[in-house]
Amino acid sequence: MRKKNLLDILGYWVNIVIFPLAVIISKFLPSHKQSAKNFFGMGVNLDKGNAQIKLIDELGIDDLLIRFYLRDMDKINDYVEFIKKFKNKNIMINIIQDRVHIDDLDLLKKDIDIVFTRFKMIKQFQIGNAINRSKWGFFSVSEYLKFYKIIQDIRDDKFKEIKLVGSSVIDFEYHVTIRTLFNLSNIKYDAIASLLYVDRRGAPENTQAGFNLIGKIKLLKAINILSFKSNNKIFITETNWPLSNTAPYAPTSEHECVNEDEYAKYMIRYYLLALSSTTVNTVYWHQLISAGYGLVDNRGKRVKKREVFYAYANMIKLLKNRTLLYSYITDKIEITFDNGLKVLWTLKGELTLNNTYESVIDIYGYESLGERIVIDDSPVYLIGQNATL
Repeated sequence: MRKKNLLDILGYWVNIVIFPLAVIISKFLPSHKQSAKNFFGMGVNLDKGNAQIKLIDELGIDDLLIRFYLRDMDKINDYVEFIKKFKNKNIMINIIQDRVHIDDLDLLKKDIDIVFTRFKMIKQFQIGNAINRSKWGFFSVSEYLKFYKIIQDIRDDKFKEIKLVGSSVIDFEYHVTIRTLFNLSNIKYDAIASLLYVDRRGAPENTQAGFNLIGKIKLLKAINILSFKSNNKIFITETNWPLSNTAPYAPTSEHECVNEDEYAKYMIRYYLLALSSTTVNTVYWHQLISAGYGLVDNRGKRVKKREVFYAYANMIKLLKNRTLLYSYITDKIEITFDNGLKVLWTLKGELTLNNTYESVIDIYGYESLGERIVIDDSPVYLIGQNATL
């Protein structure tokens, strides 16, 4: 299959021009205020059951990403009923490809028409998933572009109110993203989806090829700005960390896995850093229930909330209705929101502050009543006074 798609490599020449230009532009992108209202999203799946409905309400999440597998066309009614159970939520459906629909474009046309008709309550669809991983079905960007174009044509003809999100590249492989955004195909993305994992680098502040998380996000924004095929709206539709001692459910080796406390700290910091980039609309955590990487463990007969579940709920409670004003990002991180809230952490040892604040809350929602506050790599929410490091 790779030999069959070998000529697709010729389309990557555009990286020679776009990549260095985007790097330069990314260094000059301005920051601005950003509401956190629809920033916190969560992935839920049909196969994880109705327990997710109550859990989502308990977390306080308004924005959901739900996968629909084209291989499950015979189960589409089950998906429709599942989605209807989430009341007053902003839902995006991720249409997951399979090889049958990639090879048979007439079948794709027929089934996408059915999908858009049956999911008439949904107005936003992510097209494809991890398109740069052959195990998911695509062996070239050209195949994806043909796949996307078929879906776009159906949308343009009969479902004009629907927004299409692509190109669903996983990891920091922006040479593939550039290939999907600079080509001769007559396509347009209403927003860009990036499956931006950083787990193999450890902490979200760690760098890869000189780019930390904020740098990667701003580089993606710069690439979008240069392209005429995107409206420059960005969603991070997948990210997480694998959990230690959960084999065979963890998607990586034990070497990349973290314990639950590290998972919670990294998750909160990922969200805060991504929000501080002021270029991402929503980050969808992948996902609510999973033995190897979810907020809830489904091994055994009952689902069990991990401590990170409460960390996520606490983050939502404190931040969802606030607006980020500005951030200070070095080894000492200070992120300022409206209504007297700041979040602090440091990557260099520990710092101590006098406790002169109305509330000092850790990532799990516990309030500190001591006279001194220790600031380390676990974010602390300070409410009521101007807090600085």
